[in-house]
Amino acid sequence: MINIVLPVDFSDATDRLIDGAVKFAKETKGKICLIHVAPADIGFAIGDMGFQYFPEVEQNEIKDELLRLNVIEQRIIAQNVDCEHLLKQGVAGDIILEYAKSKNADYIVMGSHGRSGIYDVFVGSLTKELTRRSTIPVLVIPIH
Repeated sequence: MINIVLPVDFSDATDRLIDGAVKFAKETKGKICLIHVAPADIGFAIGDMGFQYFPEVEQNEIKDELLRLNVIEQRIIAQNVDCEHLLKQGVAGDIILEYAKSKNADYIVMGSHGRSGIYDVFVGSLTKELTRRSTIPVLVIPIH
């Protein structure tokens, strides 16, 4: 079976990305390995006393993101595609590549939001980073 790693960020483009990945998985008889990478600084805030950590904020955010991943996983399974999910905290590019290697992924499916040029210079693009760093093929689905 082909393993397809699908990173999601819960943005407005996530639904279109999922649809494209499901179509690809059906065509290749693949399994989707869904991953969301939460920032490592969830729960930190700057106040009058400097940086403060609020573990309850982090726990609530992680709980909410896990629920969202479960909903996406069930949506994919309902379309007769095998799926599993993982949520990790850290640097997105590194975590996704580590996960893809651990799953012996055949593909990483990413979305292209149609941004280019000056945006990538200042903000960067995870899709661009992964296509440059990954030894695993990255399938880029245009999302506009």
